[in-house]
Order: sequence, then structure tokens, then C-alpha cells
Amino acid sequence: LAMGSVSIPPPASLLRPLETPQRLLSGPGPSNVPPRVLAAAARQIIGHMHGEMLEIMDDIKKGIQYAFQTQNNMTLAMSGPGHVAMECAIFNTVESGESVLVAVNGIWGERAAEIAERIGARVNTIVKPPGGYFTKEEIEQALVEHKPVIFFLTHGESSSGVVHPLDGIGDLCHSHNCLFLLDAVASLGGSPILMDKQGIDILYTGSQKVLNSPPGTAPISFSERACKKMFHRKTKPLSYFLDMGWLANYWGCDGKPTRTYHHTGPISGFFTLRESLAILAEMGLENSWNRHKEVAEHLHKGLESMGFKLFVQEKHVRLPTVTTITVPPGYDWREITVYAMKHHNVEISGGLGPSSGMVLRVGLMGYNSNKANADKVLEALREALKHCHKSKV
Repeated sequence: LAMGSVSIPPPASLLRPLETPQRLLSGPGPSNVPPRVLAAAARQIIGHMHGEMLEIMDDIKKGIQYAFQTQNNMTLAMSGPGHVAMECAIFNTVESGESVLVAVNGIWGERAAEIAERIGARVNTIVKPPGGYFTKEEIEQALVEHKPVIFFLTHGESSSGVVHPLDGIGDLCHSHNCLFLLDAVASLGGSPILMDKQGIDILYTGSQKVLNSPPGTAPISFSERACKKMFHRKTKPLSYFLDMGWLANYWGCDGKPTRTYHHTGPISGFFTLRESLAILAEMGLENSWNRHKEVAEHLHKGLESMGFKLFVQEKHVRLPTVTTITVPPGYDWREITVYAMKHHNVEISGGLGPSSGMVLRVGLMGYNSNKANADKVLEALREALKHCHKSKV
């Protein structure tokens, strides 16, 4: 083709410099990223199979083992957000026709059920309304009835603000020859999880919540029990990209002397994840758990003194990273969130999935989890109540 045959001009918007606002991201995630993690993102990239890159991946693996409190060798970070880890967990351990049990008390259980359904699993659910959680008796009853190969539970249900009690569930699953799969995207680092001690077979999280990295990497770990199921399947996993046979080698988890190319990992994302895990290691897990608890309690006290009602009634199941507030009677939740953003540059979210229209959600995670930020949120809400329209209920 001759020069000068371009008929579509360059878009005017791309000829202007990139601009982004400064905001307090106090919704359910992503969170603000600390300067040290931003600096890691700005480093020049190296090759995804260079020796130095593989060393960084090894650091990430050790950091995840610490954050998860596990000795599992099969520990790595997925290239993608938390959803990729959710699909990886289900695609690799479940085959078409197998029975799966999913606890649904918010949107994440709903999504796990749909993913399992799409690969042809026989999906059974136990369901609670948003704000609810399951007793061990209810779980055992369903395990006896459905004989699943895997039981899915959300630890931090960010759509409803519930942190699910974990003790004893792993043992229960194992006594019924079932793997225990836990989604900890919204809770990891902010609420106690002990993968090995609590008998969790598959655990995953996302980089953009308590870990304060940009979205795009998702730590995951598989127990030996899960590996046995995963690597003795009759059929290949549905997804080539998420096939743990390949990923185990790429991450140096399969004991082979050389690592083979599978895909180009998000190099800058791995730099930032490594720094986020280093920050968590320096702070100490227990200090992180305690800080999130203290800040959440400070926020709850402030909300209640202003007349707000917390959505989750029982204190011991309130998620310390994401607080749900019942939408105050007579107010439009959208108006409140728009006001906070417009006048205070503070992000507050509405509900999601089953909790849509019922709640406001405030997230204070990792770097954002401090009393000064909680006070900024309280101030934004105080002002919003004054200035937003209230109808007579």
C-alpha cells in the first residue's frame, strides 16, 4: 500500500497527556498503592525467563507461603486477577460430571458455582442471605448428602462484609473425602488464616486488596491432597493457560531441573507483588491482623455514633477489611457515594450481587488501614447525610 493511505486519524484524546485523580480508595478494592510498591512498578522490565526473574518468582513463592502460613511446595502467583485463581482452582481439581458443593452467602459463591457449572460439574449449593454464614452442622449435612470432590467457601465475603469462621471445616471435608477450597481475596493479610493448621487444600487471594499491589497477580497454593487429585485426572484441564501441569514447571514447583516457557508473566506485576509481600513480612502477619481489627473497630464506633447501622449483626463475623453499612432509611445509596467522591475524593461503594441496594461498603486495607483514613471516611459520610436528599420513609 502507498504511503498516505491511512484514513483513520490518531485519536485526539491520546495526543493529550495521561491524567489520573488522587483519591482515597476506601471501597472494597483496589486499594491505594504505597510509594515503595509504585517504585517497584517503575523499574525497567527484564526477561520473563531471566535468572534474576526466576529468583524474584522464588521470593514471591516464599512470601506467599508466609502470608498463607503453609509449607505447600505447590505455591505460586497466577498471572491475572482473583477470578483467574478461582478458575484455576476449579478447572484443575474438578472434572466434568463430578459433584461440587458451593457455599453461597454473597456474590463470590455465586460466581464459583457458575464456573463449576460451565465445566460440566454437578453443582450443589447451600445458601444464606447476605450477612449470613454456615454452621459446621449445615456444612456436614450437605457433604453427606452431595458427596462432593470439593467444597468452596468464601472466607471474606466482600459483598456482604462477612468473615467466615474456619476452624474445623477442613477436618470435616477430609473426613468426607472432599477438598476444602477457600477464597481469601478480601481477607488475606487482614484476618487470621492458617492454611496448613486449618486443613485448607486450596487457598487463593488477589494482589489489589490488603497486599496493596496493582490488580493483576493472584497468589494461590495447593496442598499435597489437592495435588494428588489434580495430577491424577482422567481428562486434561479445560484451560491451557490455567493448566497447573505447565504452571508448576514455570514456577519451579515440580522438581524438574529446568523451567520451560509457558506464557509471559506480568513482569512489573511480579516486581510489585514481591515488594508487597516483603512489606507484609517486615510488618509481621499478626501485627497486620491486629491493625485491621483495631481500625475496623474505630470505624464501627464512629459509624454507630453517627446513627448508622452495621449490616452484619454478629461482631465476631464482621470482616475487618470491608465494612458493610445498612443504607440509611430515606437515602439513595448512589447519592451518598457520589457525594463522597465529588466533595471528598473518597471512594465508598454500594452493594454487589445479592447485597445490591442494601449496603454501603467501606474498605480499609493494608496501607489504607489506619485511623486517619477511617476518620476521612466518617467525615465524608457525615457531610453526605447533611447534604443528600432524604425522603420521608
